[in-house]
Amino acid sequence: MRLLYNSGIYLTNAAIRLAALFNPKARLWVRGRKGIFDKLARTVDSGADIAWFHAASLGEFEQGRPVIEAFRKACPGYKILVTFFSPSGYEIRKNYPGADYIFYLPPDTPRNVRRFMAIVRPKIAVFVKYEFWVNYLLAMKRAGTKLYLISSIFRDGQIFFRPYGGLFRSALRAFRHIFVQNDSSRNLLKSIGIEQVSVAGDTRFDRVYEIAQQAKRLPEIERFAADAPVFIAGSTWPPDEELLVGLIERYPDVKFIVAPHEIDPARIEKFCERISRPALRYTQLTPQSDLAAAGVLFVDTIGILSSVYRYGRWGYIGGGFGAGIHNTLEAATFGLPLAFGPRYGKFREARDLVTLRGAASIASAEELERWFAGLHDDPDATGRSGTICKEYVLQHKGATARIMDEICR
Repeated sequence: MRLLYNSGIYLTNAAIRLAALFNPKARLWVRGRKGIFDKLARTVDSGADIAWFHAASLGEFEQGRPVIEAFRKACPGYKILVTFFSPSGYEIRKNYPGADYIFYLPPDTPRNVRRFMAIVRPKIAVFVKYEFWVNYLLAMKRAGTKLYLISSIFRDGQIFFRPYGGLFRSALRAFRHIFVQNDSSRNLLKSIGIEQVSVAGDTRFDRVYEIAQQAKRLPEIERFAADAPVFIAGSTWPPDEELLVGLIERYPDVKFIVAPHEIDPARIEKFCERISRPALRYTQLTPQSDLAAAGVLFVDTIGILSSVYRYGRWGYIGGGFGAGIHNTLEAATFGLPLAFGPRYGKFREARDLVTLRGAASIASAEELERWFAGLHDDPDATGRSGTICKEYVLQHKGATARIMDEICR
């Protein structure tokens, strides 16, 4: 099984290198790892105690960020190394000030792992949610690294629970402690003899609560909103934007902020051609821009959406007509009633909010307009749904403190 696993790693690396010839993200993945061991050797303090935090991508990093920052406060003597598998995490957070070192993770081949461990020699390692790289985990177990998994979720279809999953079960046993989000995950792990497990919850709730407390003032958004109610559509894709056209036309008293998940000026331009109301792009605003007259503002930049939500009265979360919805909690923490497309079943918080009536799933423009009409015409209904969302976040925060209690102990 180990041979088969290693062969799969080599084949995957070769496939990514081939894809790099025509795919920009794959090209970043390859370039980011070029000469990485020389960079590590030059950068990492060989005499320091290293705490290594690994996240697959940006979402997992944000999930782990409260623990990174709590660890920094609790254990200031450690140097913190953060690694990413994906360019979408590394390229956005490569200048994160909470870490001493930030790198791509070298591929999980036996040789790479030996070289990485010889340079870094982590005393503590924290993996976020998933990323079960077998060679790294088993090497850290042999080296005596205190290894933790946080905010994880397990499902019975995963390889750990299959008859042929022995190698991956042995990798799980490398963890000193596994913090899961729910009881079903804990029970699954205990069914295969993994006992060092506790239900800590999801650190994302701590992160979005912290974001809400530290949300930045955005003067341009304030000038755009003025005294009008604001509808914010975050992380949208073309199918989401298709639904918004009718809503924008039907409610001239409402200002709309649209933040596409992928910024494509041509797509924004086509969208503007389909609506009669004046629209502006955030990156093109000047002191002379007539924000008061505009009905739609496109947030065509990265990193401010979580603060933009503070100006909203209602929210829409994109992605529900594709692979799955994006982050609902960033909007929920500000008390926005939410709507999103039908593909939300993988996300417990979305399911909970729908059940509690803080959010609604819609499948068409007609359903979106019906949902919004019920809230727009009834401020009390807006208040009730928004309060449900905000209180849901408050009730579920606290995972970071539970995790840090164990790590510090």
